[in-house]
Amino acid sequence: MVTSSLVNTYPLASYTFGTKEPKMEKDTSVADRLARMKVNYMKEGMRTSVEGILLVQEHNHPHILLLQIGNTFCKLPGGRLKPGENEIEGLKRKLTSKLGATVPALVPDWQECKKLYLVHLSEREYFAVPKNLKLLAVPLFELYDNVQRYGPVISTIPQQLSRFQFNMITK
Repeated sequence: MVTSSLVNTYPLASYTFGTKEPKMEKDTSVADRLARMKVNYMKEGMRTSVEGILLVQEHNHPHILLLQIGNTFCKLPGGRLKPGENEIEGLKRKLTSKLGATVPALVPDWQECKKLYLVHLSEREYFAVPKNLKLLAVPLFELYDNVQRYGPVISTIPQQLSRFQFNMITK
């Protein structure tokens, strides 16, 4: 599969943001989440997740859209695939359900396969964010090597994106 290394990014202002009903978390704590994931692994095997890297620009600098839960925890939009589900179709389903968007250290004793996809956003899009979450546009320089704030996956995105060329489209 041939992919282009040129990524068009559009101004944050060209997107529309609204709200929708809150999306409640299944777990009340990290310990509860880990216990649930372990039980699921015992029943279903390795968990496969897909997450989208949604790039926008602000002040001619690339930013990534992150969902913020509470005041501190940030995550990429996406989630777990259904058994046998195609990764691209699953990511489209997750982005639609999470945002209403229509777009193309310690190792626990279970395994998870997490795949990140760079999502090429169209020039205009409407994002419906659950009322209990915030959608943040975080500059790449803030993410870089910031494991304490963004965790081991999100903090490596700037390095992963270094092979791409950004076409900053302005109005």
